[in-house]
Amino acid sequence: MLSRRVQRLPVGLLGRATLITGPPPDVPAVHQTATNTPLPNPTPVPAFTPLLGPHARGRHSADDPSQDRGPAYVPGGHAAVAKRIQSMSPLRRGAHESWWTADQGFFNAVANTIPTYRVLDEEGRPVKGAIMPEITKEEALKIYRAMILVPVVDNILYQSQRQGRISFYMQCAGEEAAVVASAAAMHENDEIFMQYREQAALIYRGFSLNRMMAQCFGNVEDDSTKGRMMPVHYSAPDLGFHTITSPLATQLPQAAGAAYAIKTDPEREGDCVICYFGDGAASEGDFHAALNINSTLGGPIVWFCRNNGFAISTPVVDQYAGDGIASRGPAYGLDTIRVDGNDALAVLSAVREARRRAVEGKKGVLVEAMTYRIGHHSTSDDSSKYRPAEEVQEWNVVDNPIARMRAWLVSQGWWSEAEEKAAFTANKKEVLRTFSRAEKLPKPKLSEMFNDVWTVSKDDHIPEVITEQRAELGGLLKKYGGVWEPWRKELKRFVEEGEDVMDCSSTKST
Repeated sequence: MLSRRVQRLPVGLLGRATLITGPPPDVPAVHQTATNTPLPNPTPVPAFTPLLGPHARGRHSADDPSQDRGPAYVPGGHAAVAKRIQSMSPLRRGAHESWWTADQGFFNAVANTIPTYRVLDEEGRPVKGAIMPEITKEEALKIYRAMILVPVVDNILYQSQRQGRISFYMQCAGEEAAVVASAAAMHENDEIFMQYREQAALIYRGFSLNRMMAQCFGNVEDDSTKGRMMPVHYSAPDLGFHTITSPLATQLPQAAGAAYAIKTDPEREGDCVICYFGDGAASEGDFHAALNINSTLGGPIVWFCRNNGFAISTPVVDQYAGDGIASRGPAYGLDTIRVDGNDALAVLSAVREARRRAVEGKKGVLVEAMTYRIGHHSTSDDSSKYRPAEEVQEWNVVDNPIARMRAWLVSQGWWSEAEEKAAFTANKKEVLRTFSRAEKLPKPKLSEMFNDVWTVSKDDHIPEVITEQRAELGGLLKKYGGVWEPWRKELKRFVEEGEDVMDCSSTKST
């Protein structure tokens, strides 16, 4: 069902391309085909009033002069607001025809343009008509503390990659509210499938900084991947977190299978799955296969799309011509909602309801969180080649998810400037401590690369091909490991310095 409340803005503001309203249904979307140049200014949209629809009986009509015509939430005067909005391309949001609404409008059929649910405005103030989610001070502060910890982790690990101390990294910058609040809406026993930019959800669930650093360095304490995977490929079965893999979108069909397994297991009654993916992953075939599997076989799952505007360097306008990712949910018969991904309270509320629907209906529910990727795609990317730095800075200042949540906490009397400074100092100190410790630890045994390739019981022999590969490496190390300087230096970084693979007599699993 589409939203029943529609906020109106002054005609002067509606005559420009804005983030808080959109063109009427008969105005076609603007789709740019160029992928190697910044987006041009969007075509201005005409002034209009969205139809209230059949569910608006008893409310003011669109032409009622008594209806409030003031700005719904944006402060600073019309001129200031228009100047701000003009510098932020609405096309980057991935659903440029969507308007904001305080109604949590889930639907399973598309009519016109899909609205975007929000609770707080960019200044952290409740929007007109919004219903605040039930949240205690402790719950709100847990969400916020995770949101402000991950940027410190990201900054230190990102810079360490630039210094050659780790090989790779991916930031969560700009998406902290979407990731943390969605994780907070799930239950302790729920299963989590992630893409690669959701480390903030792991932090919220209790994944320690020591474990995070160990995986990024691939040291002996890396219980996630035992030093065999790139950084940010975390794994935490004890937290219901499934291992991250590099190929895009592979987690989607896996998550569909997990949801079906929960559906068929009486002991998992009431549990759910949440699967994270980006707008780029939604262009993969695995996305459609997974949603179709889930829609036909069932299984409680929240499909959570972080629509951050880019698939690496490809903007959303070059990925699809439809109304964002949310428009695909009803095509598979899924209850769907679009939410302001920079509004932590809106994400929390929407995912809570999505989870309830998924569990009670033993089905999938799609949530599209509209946000913006502030950082580069990864340390292998330079986003200045495909988007202007001014646009990034504008989003970081005008619609910052951390600043929005902080402003609301301060308004509740739950947070202060002194607490903010103390938290930043403590976070930086702790992250640097765990970073320094992880960097000094040795690598795991070299033999770990041959383990876990096949599931082998303790008393069984591992496959011959693995035995042969291990023996070949051991032979090379025996011959060259002590005389060739690059190998001799590298072996010193590993536990047992490679001696464990030089002894090739054992064929049993280790």
